[in-house]
Amino acid sequence: MAIGVREAQLGCDAGGPADPAPQRESRRGRAARRLPATGYRRILAIVRAADGAVQVRAVGEELGLQVTVRDKLEPLRAKMTKLADRGWLRKRGDGRFTTRSQQ
Repeated sequence: MAIGVREAQLGCDAGGPADPAPQRESRRGRAARRLPATGYRRILAIVRAADGAVQVRAVGEELGLQVTVRDKLEPLRAKMTKLADRGWLRKRGDGRFTTRSQQ
């Protein structure tokens, strides 16, 4: 299936929208501006403000989610994993998340 010019400009195919978490760029300031405001920036700010690695539950508490209900945390976990897959965060072996500069 061929992708049209408009779809190529938008970064999507005719089947749906582009992935909302873009790849991290090497220029930190420019890359942070390209991060969508749909919660991703707030998640990144919370993890950066933490002293060390954070659990999804702690980020959920900061965002005001019902952390006692597992179904409320799963979308947040998916967003944080997506940020880690794209290079914005680092997911440790114990399931906690850190910024790329924190080890």
